[in-house]
Amino acid sequence: MGAILLQKESFRRTKFGTLLYSDPISDHEESSNNSARSSNASSAPSPPRTSSFNGTNTTSNNNSPNYFMSPWNQSASPYVKSPWIHQPLLDSSEESESSDCKNGLIGSLVREEGHIYSLAASGDLLYTGSDSKNIRVWKNLKEYSGFKCQSGLVKAIVVYGDKIFTGHQDGKIRVWKFLGKKRKAYKRVGSLPTVRDYLKSSINPKAYVEVRRNRNVPWIKHFDAVSCMSLDKERGLLYSGSWDKTLKVWRLSDSKCLESINAHQDAINSVVVGFDGLVFTGSADGTVKAWRRELVGNSAKHVLVETLLKQDNAVTSLAVNAAAATVYAGSSDGLVNFWERQKHFLEYGGALRGHKLAVLCVAVAGNLVLSGSADKSICVWRREEGGIHSCLAVLTGHNGPVKCLTVEEDSNGSDNDNDSEDEAQMEKKKSDKYWRVYSGSLDNSVKVWRLSENSFNGFEEI
Repeated sequence: MGAILLQKESFRRTKFGTLLYSDPISDHEESSNNSARSSNASSAPSPPRTSSFNGTNTTSNNNSPNYFMSPWNQSASPYVKSPWIHQPLLDSSEESESSDCKNGLIGSLVREEGHIYSLAASGDLLYTGSDSKNIRVWKNLKEYSGFKCQSGLVKAIVVYGDKIFTGHQDGKIRVWKFLGKKRKAYKRVGSLPTVRDYLKSSINPKAYVEVRRNRNVPWIKHFDAVSCMSLDKERGLLYSGSWDKTLKVWRLSDSKCLESINAHQDAINSVVVGFDGLVFTGSADGTVKAWRRELVGNSAKHVLVETLLKQDNAVTSLAVNAAAATVYAGSSDGLVNFWERQKHFLEYGGALRGHKLAVLCVAVAGNLVLSGSADKSICVWRREEGGIHSCLAVLTGHNGPVKCLTVEEDSNGSDNDNDSEDEAQMEKKKSDKYWRVYSGSLDNSVKVWRLSENSFNGFEEI
C-alpha cells in the first residue's frame, strides 16, 4: 500500500448512493428489500483543519475460495440447532505449524444464511448479531451458547459485566444476563426503556414528542432502528444512536433514560465514548459532532461542543484511540478522517486513503487502526509518533462488504517463544502487543485474525 496520503486541504468525493445508513445490501437483495433509505446530507464545507472546544470558529475481487455451506451434521445444541461451522485456515498439521505466525487469518465462522451486522468481544467470548434475530456466543472459535429475540435484526451489541445490551431494527434495546459458566445460558431480564417507565410516560401527554407528521411518541423510546451503542463505564452510562436522529442517554444503575437529544438531521450511524468527557456521534447527514455532559441549571445535560466534520458523504463509523486522544471517522467516500487533541483543541489530522468503496466500520487496537469497507477488504494502519499513519497491511478474504469489526487483546500472541532466540528478541516480543481482530461481513461469515502491533515485517497483503 505504501505510505498514506494525508489530505490537508478541502476535498469532495462522489456519494456512494447504494450504501444507505451504513447498511449496504448486495445486488441480489436490492430488488427484494425496499427498506433502505438514501442520505439527505446537505452540501457543506470541507472538513475543518482545526476545531476549538471553546466555541471558536473553525479554520481551515479477490479470488477467495468458496466456502462449504452445509449445516453441521453433529447433534444440535440445547437451545437451537446452529447453522454455523468453523473453518480453520489450514488442516490440523498445517494449522499447528502456523501457530507461530504472528499475523494472519486464524479461522472463519461461516453461516448458511443471514448477514453479520454486529460483533462484540469480551474476554474469550465473541458475540455475533445478524438478521436472523439470533445472538450467537463463541469461545475459542467454537459454539458456546446463544439466545434469540422475538423480533428485530441485531444491529448493535454491548457487553457490561454479566449483562449484554442488544440494539435492534425494531427500535428496542433488549437486556440479557449471563446465568453462569455451569449453565452457559442467557436470560432476557428487561429492555430499555423498562416497561414501567414506558407505561408511565405513555399516560403523560407532556412526555410525547412529534417525530413525524401526525405522529407523536414518548420521548424515552426510539421509534426507529437502534443503529449503534457505546458504554461509558466510568459514569455508568449507555449511549444509543438511532435512525430516528436522536441520541439517548441511559443510566445503567436503574435503567432510566436521562436524556433524548435531537443530535442530527439524518440517521445516526455511530456513537463512541471518547476522552476528556467527550462523546462523538456520526450521521448520514455527513457530520461528526462532539458532545460533553455539563451542568445546565440544576441538572446535568449533554451540550454540543463542536461539529468536527461537515461533508456531503454519510459518516458510517467512529472509533477512538483514548491514549493518543484521537478520533477516527469512516465515511461513504472511502476515507477515514481523523482529529487529534492539541492542548484545548481538536485539530484535523488528515485522511487515510486505502479503500475504493465506502468505509463501513472502524476499530482501534492500541496504535493500530482498522477500517473495513464495501470493497471487501480491511486496511491495517499504524499511528506513529507525531500523528503520522502508515498502512501496514490489507486483509483480504471476505466475499462481501465488511460490515463490522471488534478487537480484543490476544494474550496468547507472544506465548510461542523459541528457546533459540536471544534475550533481545525475546524482550522485543514481550514489549509487542498482539490483537485478535474479528470481522463480520455481508458474505455471512466472521473471520478471526491475529495481528501484532510491531511485527508486520513490511508485507502489504495477507
